[in-house]
Amino acid sequence: MRILVLPGDGIGPEIVESSMTVLKAADERYKLGLSFDYDDVGFASLHKHGTTLRQETLEKAKTYDGIILGTQSHADYPAPEQGGRNVSAGFRIGLDLYANVRPARTRSFLTSNMKEGKSMDLVIMREATEGFYPDRNMSRGWGEVMPSPDMALSTRKITRHCSERIARRAFELASKRKKKVTAIHKANSFHMTDGLFLEAVRHVAKDFPDVQLDDLLVDASTAHLVRSPERFDVLVATNFYGDIISDLASELSGSLGLAGSMMASDTHCCAQAQHGSAPDIAGQDKANPVSMILSVAMLLQWMGEHHGKPALVEAAAAMDKAVDAVLEKPEQRTADLGGKLGCKAFGEAVADVLRG
Repeated sequence: MRILVLPGDGIGPEIVESSMTVLKAADERYKLGLSFDYDDVGFASLHKHGTTLRQETLEKAKTYDGIILGTQSHADYPAPEQGGRNVSAGFRIGLDLYANVRPARTRSFLTSNMKEGKSMDLVIMREATEGFYPDRNMSRGWGEVMPSPDMALSTRKITRHCSERIARRAFELASKRKKKVTAIHKANSFHMTDGLFLEAVRHVAKDFPDVQLDDLLVDASTAHLVRSPERFDVLVATNFYGDIISDLASELSGSLGLAGSMMASDTHCCAQAQHGSAPDIAGQDKANPVSMILSVAMLLQWMGEHHGKPALVEAAAAMDKAVDAVLEKPEQRTADLGGKLGCKAFGEAVADVLRG
């Protein structure tokens, strides 16, 4: 199976390289038959081609079985008309990667940012192709305008189609876990948009009678994530809310650097770390590659499930366990977790566990 690797900006090339060390060890041990091609996105692409994301790169990505996408410094890109295209948004819209899957869990051997005695094991299903994001909610043009220098307007788009399909993925996942879905919304204020989202989720729930559904206002959900995280299993949310609460959940569980993430459609999947590009430490071998490694493991699991290849699912689980085996030893952690290993050495340590 073929995987397209796009290292990206900032620490992206480092954490991707570390992840590839782990992935190649898994490929060898489980005889996965993977092959890899590399291409440029972000500043590397901008310098070579005048744009951070070429349309031909998107079209090429559609022909691969999986995609590994490094971090991007999109806040530092030039304006879109000057080539500064949002890479993540380009992939989400171009490949219809509507499901941004973001798990967050505590580990008994790592310090979390939660109340003593509290633990967390949940997954946030974030719709990623519409919502309040102006670069992806219009077929032409931009979802924000300024009628005057002192007035700015933003348009939010919520559709029944997108709400129902992310809800369906959430219920399918919950049916394999603790059989509970929580819909996150603000329907008391956004009567039509969040009201439509909530209506769509409730409609899908009828097809999953064994899965419990409840709902929470987004502001209340932040309080409950801090106070009673054990109440959650799978949370389903529109784009903006999902983006915010996933960062909160991951940081509560220990660190953004410890949470994997993937973007998926019905036919394509892309591994992408949950955190940003951290340009201040780029090139210094200080980055924590755990999020990227776990994201690649999620990609393997998706590929295995969608292509009927159990070895990929087995390799994904082994990668996840290997990461925990390394993290369990304090001296083998990266500096942000109080350890002594650099980004490259951490990847090699995880690969060594996989090799046995």
